[in-house]
Amino acid sequence: MVKKEKEPLFKKIKTIIIGGGRNISDPHLFHKISLVVFFAWVGLGADGLSSSCYGPEEAFLALKNHPSLGIFVALATAITIFVISSSYSQIIELFPHGGGGYLVASKLLSPSVGMVSGCALLVDYVLTITISVASGADALFSFLPASWYGFKLQFAAIVLFILIILNMRGVKESVLPLVPIFLTFLITHAILIIYTIVTHAANFGPMVNSTIADVRSSSLELGTFGMIILILRAYSLGAGTYTGIEAVSNGMSILREPKVETAKKTMRYMSVSLSILVVGLMLGYLFYNVKFEPGKTLNAVLLDSATSGWSQPWGYIFVLITLISEAVLLFVAAQTGFLGGPRVLGNMAQDRWFPAQFANLSERFVTQNGILIMGLASLVLLIFSRGSVKFLVVLYSINVFVTFLFSQSGMVKHWWISRKRAKDWIKKIMVSGLGLIMTVFILASMLILKFFDGGWLTIFITGSLIILAIIIKRHYKNALTLLTRLDDLASVANMTVEQAKGNLQPQNISEPDPQSKIAVIFVNGYNGLGLHTLFNIIRIFGSNFKNFFFVQVGIIDTGNFKGAEEIEALKKHINEELERYVVFMRSQGFYAKGFSGVGVDAVEEVDNIASEIYQKYSQAVFFGGQMVFPKETFFTRILHNYTIFAVQRKLYQRGIPLIIMPIRVS
Repeated sequence: MVKKEKEPLFKKIKTIIIGGGRNISDPHLFHKISLVVFFAWVGLGADGLSSSCYGPEEAFLALKNHPSLGIFVALATAITIFVISSSYSQIIELFPHGGGGYLVASKLLSPSVGMVSGCALLVDYVLTITISVASGADALFSFLPASWYGFKLQFAAIVLFILIILNMRGVKESVLPLVPIFLTFLITHAILIIYTIVTHAANFGPMVNSTIADVRSSSLELGTFGMIILILRAYSLGAGTYTGIEAVSNGMSILREPKVETAKKTMRYMSVSLSILVVGLMLGYLFYNVKFEPGKTLNAVLLDSATSGWSQPWGYIFVLITLISEAVLLFVAAQTGFLGGPRVLGNMAQDRWFPAQFANLSERFVTQNGILIMGLASLVLLIFSRGSVKFLVVLYSINVFVTFLFSQSGMVKHWWISRKRAKDWIKKIMVSGLGLIMTVFILASMLILKFFDGGWLTIFITGSLIILAIIIKRHYKNALTLLTRLDDLASVANMTVEQAKGNLQPQNISEPDPQSKIAVIFVNGYNGLGLHTLFNIIRIFGSNFKNFFFVQVGIIDTGNFKGAEEIEALKKHINEELERYVVFMRSQGFYAKGFSGVGVDAVEEVDNIASEIYQKYSQAVFFGGQMVFPKETFFTRILHNYTIFAVQRKLYQRGIPLIIMPIRVS
């Protein structure tokens, strides 16, 4: 009898904190875990909106004694937002299953360029989490007594831990608690901008004349060229404003069907709301002649100025609610990194730039490994930087524009190549081309102006990640070369299968008796590894086995978790692979049968199937093959699948025998 295993205490605690596993057979699964436009706006758009808390401020302060030029910076920023958003809307149409910077560069430029773009994007997402949590902690602790400031870093680390837990529960579960905060931020800032414009409507004409006069005086003082350089410098230093735009195209897999329409609407919501915020806040700075005050953000100074004539305590309450909503929204913005980063990591793992384990999903259907690595990397960076937002924002802005650069370049190349097929290619290539020009200018400016203020560090970190990816890819490529010899056997056996399919007569061997000896072989496809395992069993055990069961489990990962059709295609593929084994063995006069399963945890799925088989066939012996490389190294242990050993431990606990057959590759 198979022992009934009690649920471990750790798993009980995990279920309480993270939640129970989801059922892949649930026909409404993808509907339940996907995001509609509004929730996507919250989960993927919060990063862009939160950048209005520091992006416009950086640009405005860069103008120094020429604040009137801020209106030009605001308009240029709004135009840039719409241009980049329009280009990414094209990417959404071109890559309906997800087209973040990694996939766009890989498909439209080259896999190597895509890898560089992906590495830059991964670092950017880590920085998104880190800077969002750090700046949110800064904002909150500015309201608390100075004696508490020493606990800011610890508080930020706790917030980061809570976000990790929320994201491990699932996408929708991590977004829902953040909706009230998001709405509060939007409502309070809408009130501030509308109030500012309405109360200054009567002075609009004089203000225009004053701005024109200021522009003339700035031109006389700096010269026309000097004034243009100052505007462009401020424009480039506000680069943090554009971060987060890329997140929607990268997060297509978590959006509600029809995904393309949902993504494009989300992009429109994000770009319109961000543009209004940027222009509205810049106008507020000008209308109220906002000046920098130590210990306060420009938004805080603007709020104080705007509400100075309000009856108290209502003015104070409004300021407090608005600034707290800003602070907490920055925590919400970390969601972009947790939603986008693991997706990019999973896609790169699918292409073997990083360990394949990062493509795996948890039983909650989230990229658990990716969430953990992103969270831990953010924690390290948070501690290293001591939560310095000024330092982090430099690293942050540079990396996102590296990704923008490759994405825009890829789209320009695509529309040029497709010019004979696409009717409106001129319009589309102009949008992508303009985005490319803007991106190149901002990236070059940031690298030159901020290289010694932290820019060198982000180049070093991203460069190190690129080197690591190259090493991992090279190892996988070498391993694939070694495995080619094993798969040659599958090609030979495949000829036998194709011949047998047409000539195979109905099997005259009845289903085996429950007391018969049965060889149950775990396979991962009709390949050299499975066939070598099968032939070794026959070679070693001779005529002991006349009955063969083949078990294959399909793993749901970031590559195929895109819809019910993908899951059905996976099930069909598994059954076709098993059928090849069955046909081959029947053609040799043996009884054969296939057993299949689909899930996110290979060990759990194999355990369930093995238990069912062993319940009926108590004399069954289970086998699995394991590749043995010429040399055991750190990379072979980390980068390759040793699932069969985990399966062996699991089955041993149940009293089920499992023999592992070593398959040497050289």
